[in-house]
Amino acid sequence: MERFLARLMPGIDLGWEGASTAEIREIEALAGRPLPDFYRWFLARMGRNMGALGYASVDFSAARILACYREELRSPDPRYLLIGYEDDPVVPMHTWYDLARPMRGDALVLSRGIGDPLIQLDFETFREQLAWKAMLNFRLDALPASCKGSFKSHRADVRARLDQAMNALNFEQPVPSGDFCGIFDRTDAAMICSVTPREEPEKILFFRLAAANAGTMRRILGVIARETDLEVVIDPGQP
Repeated sequence: MERFLARLMPGIDLGWEGASTAEIREIEALAGRPLPDFYRWFLARMGRNMGALGYASVDFSAARILACYREELRSPDPRYLLIGYEDDPVVPMHTWYDLARPMRGDALVLSRGIGDPLIQLDFETFREQLAWKAMLNFRLDALPASCKGSFKSHRADVRARLDQAMNALNFEQPVPSGDFCGIFDRTDAAMICSVTPREEPEKILFFRLAAANAGTMRRILGVIARETDLEVVIDPGQP
């Protein structure tokens, strides 16, 4: 993850500040179990300041999380651990771990309000959420041509079939991800994919693709459609 982020933005780690050992221990005590390995790394490296990776309205700092547990949460939940506090008072959908659904040294990430039983599933892991956003902000947005849309299939193996085409197109996957997220990169193009994580793989993936020019994008999407039989749907108004 650090190599991936440093490649996207050299020197990005210069803005990071890690949480203290005491803060990490206190959060782990609130969780009532060992923290996911990735979250422990995140707290140690940027649990005080995320630098350029920071979100506009969500505070992932250890200090804010601990303050919220002291001031707003009456008692820790054995399943859901708050990891990001949403400062927008209109739609206060905070970010949580579902510790009952561990995955690849990490855990499922969801959004919900404090005391709200309704939840919105976001990413299968916190690693994928951070990598997806970083790829969008620092890689796709820097390329001159872009489009978005979806890959659809009547079978629930969209991601596996997409992987075959992306390998043939010489894309690499710099960050491990599962059936509900994809991060692909090569010299002249980059693509991110995601869909709400479920118990079973979905028959659709939403994508954002960016490249050096529109012709490159068309060739990439053409190969994907031809080699996988996936239905490539471009959102209205896209090139």
